[in-house]
Amino acid sequence: MSDIRELSFNDTNSSTKSLGEQTSERIVRLIIDNDWKSGDKLPNEYNLASSLNVGRSTIREAIKALVSRNVLEIRRGAGTFISDKCGIADDPLGLTFVKDKYKLALDLLEVRFMIEPSIASIAATKATNEEIEQMSSLCDEIESLILKNEPYLEKDIEFHTAIAKSSKNLVIVNLIPIINRSITIFIDITNRKLRNETIETHREILNSIKEHNANGAHDAMLLHLVYNRRNIASIIAKEKNY
Repeated sequence: MSDIRELSFNDTNSSTKSLGEQTSERIVRLIIDNDWKSGDKLPNEYNLASSLNVGRSTIREAIKALVSRNVLEIRRGAGTFISDKCGIADDPLGLTFVKDKYKLALDLLEVRFMIEPSIASIAATKATNEEIEQMSSLCDEIESLILKNEPYLEKDIEFHTAIAKSSKNLVIVNLIPIINRSITIFIDITNRKLRNETIETHREILNSIKEHNANGAHDAMLLHLVYNRRNIASIIAKEKNY
């Protein structure tokens, strides 16, 4: 629950917060102190209210706030559970409302150039056999989908997410939504072009990670991003000529 840990409360500010906000923070503290994990079920509303010495309406308010922050999720008929997103926002930078998607795609790629080759390099030194096996399986699925001319966005995101998670760096894991957003916009803009390059560069990234070759993984990811940038720049140039 290391991501949720950042959401824990500050006692010095508690007097300025509503009872609902304070209760949200106390629930987060419960999650941390009890080392509850993603997917674990919270005590029911009655027990939480008794434990925290607040009313059930306050518990409902607190849970609603934590659901909105991706800390908790409510499953109808089952109860309240700790979210797999661990408090990470779906769109932490508010990129949904950026109108110029071409500019956004290039700017996101700039950020990925700064961080993703290094992420691949770290992954090459830290990835376990199980994690490498998952990446390999995803690589196979992406290749199969591309060759069938079927959508591969979801698996592409899973592949890059697996690389980021295998770095074992808690901050990098929180950057995953930014990487994923870039992949989504890129595939939308390019209309799934660069099919062969995607297959080849993914394989090169994977092979370097398999060999625990940090420099190779770095360079393969860099090449992958270079292809992406070149293709987006070409599309933007064509748009401007019309």
